[in-house]
Amino acid sequence: MNMCIGCRTCQVACKEKNDLDVGVNFRRVRTFETGTYPDARGYHISGSCNHCRDALCVKNCPAAAMYYADDKTVQLDSTKCTGCRHCITACPYGAPQFIEEKGVSGKCDSCKTLRDRGENPRCADACIMRCLEFSGLDELINKHGPDLTRELPALPPESITKPALLINPKPCALAPAFRDLLI
Repeated sequence: MNMCIGCRTCQVACKEKNDLDVGVNFRRVRTFETGTYPDARGYHISGSCNHCRDALCVKNCPAAAMYYADDKTVQLDSTKCTGCRHCITACPYGAPQFIEEKGVSGKCDSCKTLRDRGENPRCADACIMRCLEFSGLDELINKHGPDLTRELPALPPESITKPALLINPKPCALAPAFRDLLI
């Protein structure tokens, strides 16, 4: 986050890779503002499925279409999905999206097919500032240090889902008062 310029290249790369319809985004960049003039600050959050350790989408899917893969990522078997949208209403991050054309949910799978071939997720490779990384949490902590966080005032509390997410925050992103900007 401390390097993200909000260009949305990661969002576009994900949309292109997954051939998503208008209005469906598995990765979304949000922009926030804190403070007031002359001390206003801004930051961006590039978010997708956080592959939570206690995923509400998995718990609330009556068809067992949402599941944990061997690599601990949350995956979706679209052949089992009934289109009930329980996963969509359960996820506090808004990760699952309804694919109207197919009548089922869809979500970030962390580019599992690419990762299975030893490649990075498309969003990480597309990021011009190299802000996104996909790796084991312990490896990321060792690489980037102890100041990483899973919680920001603009995100749901970590205790709800235990997201597999680490953020290197801008100091202003830790401010309790913020405004979500629509850009």
